[in-house]
Amino acid sequence: MSLLEMRHLDTMIALAETGSLTRASKRVHLSQSALSHQLKALEDHYGGELFVRKTSPIQWTRLGERLLGLAYDVRRSVNDAEREMSKIQQGVAGQLRIAVECHSCFDWLMPSMDLFREAWPEVEMDLISGFHADPGGLLDEGRADLVIISQKSRRKMTDYFPLFQFEMPLLLAHDHPLNDKDYVTARDFEMENLITYPIPEERMDIFRKVLRPAGVQPRSQRRTELTVAILQLVASRRGVSVLPRWAVATYLDSGYINEKKITSSGLTSELYAAVRRESTSQPYMVDFVQMMKSTMAQMFKDVEILD
Repeated sequence: MSLLEMRHLDTMIALAETGSLTRASKRVHLSQSALSHQLKALEDHYGGELFVRKTSPIQWTRLGERLLGLAYDVRRSVNDAEREMSKIQQGVAGQLRIAVECHSCFDWLMPSMDLFREAWPEVEMDLISGFHADPGGLLDEGRADLVIISQKSRRKMTDYFPLFQFEMPLLLAHDHPLNDKDYVTARDFEMENLITYPIPEERMDIFRKVLRPAGVQPRSQRRTELTVAILQLVASRRGVSVLPRWAVATYLDSGYINEKKITSSGLTSELYAAVRRESTSQPYMVDFVQMMKSTMAQMFKDVEILD
């Protein structure tokens, strides 16, 4: 007889997406000791360890990888069945117009949208293109139903769903003098040309969380919409940049550019799905938020999925 239950599979997914026993136990509403006992029971049943203890990010064994794959497959099938039953019961149709503040979000957003179109063909989905000085304002104006945004604000009739938290390192060329430091501080930006996306400073965490509290401005700024253009400028010593680590991991792993932690504790950022309150309870809206989280968790290992 199989030991497996949905709670075991949900525990495996929680551990994979949060990266630690402590955070996973909070997600599945168990004590850490109860969660450890559950995992040990699985290991005893299958005769081997599921993951290597005290590793970050978690290193799965072959046994653990197989069980985690099964967990995602089963959870996906259950979600599909529940989605179909919801459609049968409610006859749901509608629209989902999406705006994006984060220029580097498309790597995981487009696969999420593809999954959504397959699951909810009755819902008309559209991506609002172009640069928007205040993407959250599109919700107020009724021009968008969901906005991917990095900062919650007080908006009437808007609900916020936390998505993920991630590190924002300083990106610099191999021969940059700041490579000699263990980490950089706000003062290190005073002599630098900071290369950014064309968004207001108040919406960039490097300004909101690091530079402005220290009363510091970079020597100069240069803006471009293309991530690859930013990285080329950084690699050629034309400036430095601060971007989500998951968005540039391939370039860091290949040695194209270097990274440095910002402040001794690091600079972390978050992303939220801001949703028009009238759409919050729609099953397809809740489903899309979960699809974004699952897609991000499977594509990038160095992010923390937020509950």
